[in-house]
Amino acid sequence: MIALLQRVSQARVEVGGRSVGEIGPGLLVLVCAEPSDTEAVADKLVERLLKLRVFSDDAGKMNRSVVESGGGLLVVSQFTLAADCSGGNRPSFGGAAPAAQGRVLYERVLAVARSRHTPVECGEFGADMQVHLINDGPVTIPLVVGMTN
Repeated sequence: MIALLQRVSQARVEVGGRSVGEIGPGLLVLVCAEPSDTEAVADKLVERLLKLRVFSDDAGKMNRSVVESGGGLLVVSQFTLAADCSGGNRPSFGGAAPAAQGRVLYERVLAVARSRHTPVECGEFGADMQVHLINDGPVTIPLVVGMTN
């Protein structure tokens, strides 16, 4: 799975002008499933993002996780993270999982995250979403998780 994590002071996602998910300080997590991904990979992704130390400790060093900092998670599906631009000016998205598989794995990420952390908010799978955020730092980290890493 591919994820792009952004440490935010606040973030929200809107669909059709209505807010469907919103957090204060925490992580905005854009998630893309790939065809070879499984529920075990989704579980591993959640484990990694909950432990990633990107929040400041009392000395100002990035030494605390979202769990330790009490921050929220806003998880948004984004198949475009699998874009392949090597063939020209129009990206190919063949590296993304088919929609049905992507939905199952996205929902798995949400379920596991919600069982281990609070608050967890989300976007709407497959919808045209507007994501609003204030990137804190800025801190933006790509995270690729598979069975071998």
